[in-house]
Amino acid sequence: MSDSTPQTPPADKSASPAPAADTQNIRETMATYESDMLTKCQADLAELQAKSAELADQYLRAKADVENARRRAEDEVAKSRKFALEGFADSLLPVIDSLEAGLAIKDAKVEQIREGAQATLRQLQAALERNKIIAINPAAGAKFDPHQHQAISVVPSEQEANTVVTVLQKGYLISDRVLRPALVTVAAAK
Repeated sequence: MSDSTPQTPPADKSASPAPAADTQNIRETMATYESDMLTKCQADLAELQAKSAELADQYLRAKADVENARRRAEDEVAKSRKFALEGFADSLLPVIDSLEAGLAIKDAKVEQIREGAQATLRQLQAALERNKIIAINPAAGAKFDPHQHQAISVVPSEQEANTVVTVLQKGYLISDRVLRPALVTVAAAK
């Protein structure tokens, strides 16, 4: 007899839903993974916090070093300003001594006064040169330099135009910087 009832195929065991034990296993694996990741992230965070604290400390130390260096530099500049004239003043003291000694002689002859004045002038010039103060005293016929000379007048002359004819007052340089220009007369154009 033929069976007209359809028969159901046998159930495929591989396609069946996972048993509760497998689900529990997956949950435990996921929990372990999450726990491991959390532990790793916490360790990374602690390492980064330690590095951040170290860098913050280095920054504060560097900032303090810079501040100390700035303060030392300011102190040095203040001392330099305060004592800048000390060397110059020290080199002028012998000049003062010579002038006082010359004035102390009551019955000095004109020749003695002249010799004393010349010796004192040499002392003063030497003191100026030691302190890098150099005279600007152009020779007649030297080219007029507006950076070092000040023309008081233009005079007719046999010399070439724009050359120094006479020096009315010496000028001075201090370390290659004009302290006072030389006052000169200049030859006019022909």
